[in-house]
Amino acid sequence: MCGRFTLTKSGWAIAQAFNLEEVPQIEPQYNIAPTQQIAAILYNSESQNRQFQELRWGLIPSWAKDKSIGYKLINARAETVAEKPSFRSAFKQRRCLIVADGFYEWQKQENHKHQKQPYYFRVADGQPFAFAGLWEKWQSPDGEEITSGTILTTEANELMQSIHERMPVILNTQDYDLWLDPQVKTFQELQPVLHPYPAESMTSYPVSTLVNSPKKNSPECVNSQ
Repeated sequence: MCGRFTLTKSGWAIAQAFNLEEVPQIEPQYNIAPTQQIAAILYNSESQNRQFQELRWGLIPSWAKDKSIGYKLINARAETVAEKPSFRSAFKQRRCLIVADGFYEWQKQENHKHQKQPYYFRVADGQPFAFAGLWEKWQSPDGEEITSGTILTTEANELMQSIHERMPVILNTQDYDLWLDPQVKTFQELQPVLHPYPAESMTSYPVSTLVNSPKKNSPECVNSQ
């Protein structure tokens, strides 16, 4: 599960990290929630370059009758993504990098059944990274067009296991081109990159319950408690 994440780095830093020709114009986001706009990188077949694109978080399949299905499709399980009707077309043809620099997960508290402690996770070097993502275009009966996306998840690594059984798929830098390659379409070719990110290359710490509200979007969200 990945239900909240951050992207606080500058557009210049993102352009550098992902070899973009143009610097994206983005504001720091400390608590990105489903249905909000997220930063993604797609492969542009015409220019044969990476292209920055904003997506609505929560994939809306092209055949969906209304956009509300996106609330249920913020994540896709890596183990079954190639088979599920909601994702299999996008998995073959519309993969993307979803840009982040950290994410949150909540740990159940043994002594307080109704309370959960949020934790913040990031890669150890603090640099922006990419979740494995899918994107889709959808048009409503009245002509509204939405480009949306979802984040793939896998089993938790050793760092995550005490917090949650799942984690988002964080791609290694050397796997970006393979994930974006439109000529690659099969699960067999892509499965090797859909693994838990090494625990030793990540850090985590508890943060304030401020992040429980998607309305909160400030640096205090990522402050250690």
